Amino acid sequence: MLATGLAIEMSFVAMGWQVYAVRSNPLDLGLVGLAMFIPLPLLALPAGHLADRFPRRTLLAISIGLDVAVLLGLLAVTRAGADQTWPFFLLAFGTGVASALGSPASRAMTPSLVPREILVRALALRSVVFQVSVIVGPAVGGLLFALHSELVYAVAVALSGVALLGILLLRAGRDPAGDSSPDLASVLGGVRLVRRTPVLLGAISLDLFAVLFGGAVALLPVFAKDVLEVGPAGLGVLRAAPAVGAMCSAIVLTRRPVRRHAGRTLLIVVGLYGVSIIVFGLSQVMWLSLIALAVGGALDMVSVVLRQTILPLTTPDELRGRVNAVEMVFISASNELGAFESGVAAALLGAVPAVVIGGALTVAIAVGWTRFFPALAGVDRLDELRPSGTAVP
Repeated sequence: MLATGLAIEMSFVAMGWQVYAVRSNPLDLGLVGLAMFIPLPLLALPAGHLADRFPRRTLLAISIGLDVAVLLGLLAVTRAGADQTWPFFLLAFGTGVASALGSPASRAMTPSLVPREILVRALALRSVVFQVSVIVGPAVGGLLFALHSELVYAVAVALSGVALLGILLLRAGRDPAGDSSPDLASVLGGVRLVRRTPVLLGAISLDLFAVLFGGAVALLPVFAKDVLEVGPAGLGVLRAAPAVGAMCSAIVLTRRPVRRHAGRTLLIVVGLYGVSIIVFGLSQVMWLSLIALAVGGALDMVSVVLRQTILPLTTPDELRGRVNAVEMVFISASNELGAFESGVAAALLGAVPAVVIGGALTVAIAVGWTRFFPALAGVDRLDELRPSGTAVP
């Protein structure tokens, strides 16, 4: 996870800077997000079904292999001059394909390997490892890109190769048993479970709408170049700031997990996340922007850990691949489609108004979800949740 996370984050920094440098149009950054999103609703549900029928380790290895191919493509485009945007859109589509195939299997593996009583701490620790890659990756990627544009992709290819070897050597514990009916009804089993479980539906949809409007990461190249004027190295630091806050939050959660009022805590941290996005959008100085991004990352990590704990506790193992696929579609809609929304809004309104308005909408969504999903707001202890989606009496 660490190696592949570093590779992905390094390449995202470089690709974002290169795409924006071609025409200085924020819409192009949004189109990168759209290209990553398009494969996900098409492939995620079948991939989730595969993750419940075949060895998840194998699917994850194939996904990382596709990532290596995309990174080699980015290296080739950079060597050719990187003076057009369409190759980046095409390769971003390839990234989306790899994510659609690998994410359901990756997310479903952890709960099958970790005892239920330490799941919250395990997921928080997993998030710490991921956030280390998100902190180091952008900073190193920005530095390597400033030294030589091709170097960042060459290092990313090497790291992805290490990740692929690690997955092939992994003993993944119990593989999914699968079922004998690979039909449409079986593929949609995760959708049905999410739809009939209010706590699960509320948690997943909260992330969709909150991050859809509250995402500022896609516009960081605009802020780094035009607002804060800090260059590609500064862009790497900005990209790393949310991960610094997230890692600190995840470390705290490994020692002091949320024990009571989990649903209320989830809604509160999402609302405060929206406030941090507003502060970032209004900031004109680097130090305040970094603080706002770090605080937002810390708050988002609490939300992520709570949601990732709710999902396996309310989902039978035989459906986890398919339910994780549904969650991945929602998350990707919030992230990649949110990047497209941010790019369009910035092109129409300007980057600063787009971010500020998005943060305000996130606050409104957090408040509204208390009324739309009272079952989620009423969740107290996470360890009382069961696969039926209701708490134990």
